[in-house]
Amino acid sequence: MIRFRNLENHYWRNVASRTALVIVAVVMIVLFLPRTKGKLFHYDEGKPWMYGQLIAKFDFPIFKTDEALKAERDSMMKHFQPYYNVNPSIEAKKIEQFKTAYKNGIPGLPQSYVEIIAQHLHDIYEAGVIDPQQYSKLVKDSDNVIRVVTGKQAVSVPINKTFSTLGAYEHLFVNPTLGSKRAILQQCNLNEYIEPNLIYDKDRSETEMNDMLSLIPQASGMVLEGQRIIDRGDIVDAKTYRVLNSFEQAMEKRNASEAEITSTIIGQSIYVLILIGLFTLYLALFRKDYFDKPRSISLLYVMIVIFPILTSLMMEHNILSVYILPFSMAPIFFRVFMDSRTAFIAHVTMILICAVAVKYQYEFIIVQLVAGLIAIYSLRELSKRSQIFLTALLVTIGSAAMYLALQLIQSDDLSKLDHTMYYHFGVNAFFLLFTYPLMLVIEKTFGFVSTVTMFELSNTNNELLRRLSEVAPGTFQHSITVGNLATEIANRIGAKSQLVRTGALYHDIGKMLNPAFFTENQAGINPHDKLTDLESARIIISHVTEGLKLAEKYNLPREIKEFITTHHGAGMAKYFYIHYKNEHPDEEVNEDLFRYPGPNPFTREQAILMMSDTVEAASRSLKEYTEDSISELVNRLIDGQVADGNFTDCPITFRDITAAKAVLIERLKSMYHTRIQYPTLKA
Repeated sequence: MIRFRNLENHYWRNVASRTALVIVAVVMIVLFLPRTKGKLFHYDEGKPWMYGQLIAKFDFPIFKTDEALKAERDSMMKHFQPYYNVNPSIEAKKIEQFKTAYKNGIPGLPQSYVEIIAQHLHDIYEAGVIDPQQYSKLVKDSDNVIRVVTGKQAVSVPINKTFSTLGAYEHLFVNPTLGSKRAILQQCNLNEYIEPNLIYDKDRSETEMNDMLSLIPQASGMVLEGQRIIDRGDIVDAKTYRVLNSFEQAMEKRNASEAEITSTIIGQSIYVLILIGLFTLYLALFRKDYFDKPRSISLLYVMIVIFPILTSLMMEHNILSVYILPFSMAPIFFRVFMDSRTAFIAHVTMILICAVAVKYQYEFIIVQLVAGLIAIYSLRELSKRSQIFLTALLVTIGSAAMYLALQLIQSDDLSKLDHTMYYHFGVNAFFLLFTYPLMLVIEKTFGFVSTVTMFELSNTNNELLRRLSEVAPGTFQHSITVGNLATEIANRIGAKSQLVRTGALYHDIGKMLNPAFFTENQAGINPHDKLTDLESARIIISHVTEGLKLAEKYNLPREIKEFITTHHGAGMAKYFYIHYKNEHPDEEVNEDLFRYPGPNPFTREQAILMMSDTVEAASRSLKEYTEDSISELVNRLIDGQVADGNFTDCPITFRDITAAKAVLIERLKSMYHTRIQYPTLKA
């Protein structure tokens, strides 16, 4: 009863956690989806209208484009006259400073030169002096005119009739009287007595500018109620594009409200919830092993959430093109760490959600589905870095070909085809190359192990396997043989061959601590002869726990550690158990002293390793290698494991076990070179 309650509590806890995961995923996606008020259609200039006939439901103006309005503003600004106020006190102050400085005359010149210069300064200030930075902007166009305000009167003055401070200084020496004495006058620093007396009136100028710009009409025509705007299949030209934009702006002004925004959010939420819900239902019904594993379901939902968010941000802020996003990266990860069917279902779900945010949903969905399928097909098993490059190339070619096909369907004029999209596919391929380094990040983050990592671990030159070959060469050879047997079985029944091969190489690493106590490493002397059965059993059993310690030390993946702990399951060291029991027939034997810590295998790959390990080790003790003796050995050992319940916790079938027996018999016959028994000739 207690166990039933625990299972029930676990079930409801799983349901609650998965429901919360779905809700969080939906909320995050909907939160980022673009919500443009009144945005009714998706269209682009130069492309066909994909909806039905559009009729104006009310009168609305045809608004000018931003470029047209800017051109009109620029044209009007050329005739705008900024306001400058005359400050007469500056002239009086500066001329007075000059006369005071040279009241005794200018050294080397007659006294009359003081008045001559003062008069010229007056003429300059009378024309007007402007700040040099403002003057340089205005003088770029010699036709520019400013409005000079003196008291209540404003007079238009051409900019070339005024001076900058530098121009005013140079103007002094235009006069022949002063020009001939320039060398002497330069010592007087006359530029100190020239200061801008025309001050820019910012408030008045901006008010005048805004009044002028407000006179520019925003519209260039009207569409009347009942007028046909566009029909299905018509090409959206420049004029029609403006009309459609104007229609949507008018609709936005008429309909924009909190109720509309709420309606959009509700619609998006229902849409995303249905897709996420169907995907979750798929996992619950057909991939319960993923559904029950937090790391698997976390990776799936993270990918399904990230790409719609990135798509929404790019569309909302108009950042480049969504086609540069490597959507195919997600199905690659799903295929490598899970399976093809889950990769496809997850990719379809992700693309359908992303389609809400993009303009051309049909085109986007088709191109991305094709790209995802190519990625899944080209990476049935990732074993080399070059496969990623090949996949990126194939995805790019496939996407470009499908996009070209869609363009040819929509247009019969090759000159009008959009060539810029193919550059986006090239950028997409470049980003897709980052799948390989990101795979390591995902492995570390979610606790997965890729086939690439398995290949790296299978390298017999790495430190741990090299130590095993040096310290326990017999065990090393046994592990390689077991790996070969297990790999062939895995290939025969459709299990993960690279995983079981790698697990086989490491399953007996614990024997390095006491290699001489295991028969494959012995050379005539058996140290067990000097030990009791209990001591021998303890040493033999300890290779599992010692192997686990080594795996922890060398940071081996969890999947490899599981092969170490399950390759004997919860079985017994039968040789020493039976020997002890025969020696002590009247004693009640504690079986736990002779039992491995377990657990029993819980995956098909672990079951394959257990069968291969047991059969390979036992085959060494056969007195003769004939087809009958090998078949009898394999059937007896594996049937015994089935009878002992070693495979009750894993999803291996009787059909798989029968296939495994057949492979083991075939391989052992080949290994030991069995010969048929020739009949004897009867006399």
